[in-house]
Amino acid sequence: MNQFKSTIGLFLFISFCVNTFGQAKTNAFEVTKSGQGSTSIIFIPGFSCSGEVWDETKTKFEKDYTCYVLTMAGFADAKPQDNSTFENWETSIANYIKKNKIDKPIIIGHSMGGGLALALASDYPELIEKIIVVDALPCLSALMNPAFKSEEKPDCSAMINQISSATNEQFYQMQKMNIQQLVADTSKQELIVNWSVQSDRTTFAAMYCDFLNTDLREKIKAIKCPTLILLEAYFKNVKPAIEEQYKNLKTANLQYSNKGLHFIMYDDKEWYFSQLNNFISTK
Repeated sequence: MNQFKSTIGLFLFISFCVNTFGQAKTNAFEVTKSGQGSTSIIFIPGFSCSGEVWDETKTKFEKDYTCYVLTMAGFADAKPQDNSTFENWETSIANYIKKNKIDKPIIIGHSMGGGLALALASDYPELIEKIIVVDALPCLSALMNPAFKSEEKPDCSAMINQISSATNEQFYQMQKMNIQQLVADTSKQELIVNWSVQSDRTTFAAMYCDFLNTDLREKIKAIKCPTLILLEAYFKNVKPAIEEQYKNLKTANLQYSNKGLHFIMYDDKEWYFSQLNNFISTK
């Protein structure tokens, strides 16, 4: 009988451990916390970028705000994880806000990070105070193809195989060529390329594919919080298409940069910080 009880007890202990540790959730990002203040700002970087992209911005605000700077898993030098998807990353950020009892943070996201900010404000309106979207659209693919329809389960295998099979030199040269279309500040180009090169290739390819399949145009109807949309200067040339994408976001304040490219925080700093200061300080 005692042996039977011991066996049952061991089984229950193992079951408890499996359930407990199996349910433990790992953040889909690395995070650094700094500053102090009753209001928090969460910074989400763009595709393949390190949280360091926010260094200058964070410095401006950490005296008065508690700042959380994310680097998504597999991007730059952050450790990759399995099952990286746009939806899983959104859920992970929301869970982090809840678990750490971050009261009504302001979310600032660039590029894919801006898409995550839009998704969070749509799906978790009770969690967010304000969002700032830096050069992102609800549906990037629709800008190139207005008839675009997202797929329920896109097949990303071809893109993963293509990017993963490239040599380090080939991948570096590809990123070096692309960066000229993304940031005008030449002093930042090599920095951003290196973040791409340091990124996990499978994550890079899978998230690129997944993000191109993301369509938030209907979802953003649910956003209730104040929303500032900062867009690169080029988008002035296609304003009707941009406004069509954001037509369902009634709280949107669309502002177009005066110069530079996709990395507005580097290319049009004075305008960028003026926009942030005015929006964040407004009650």
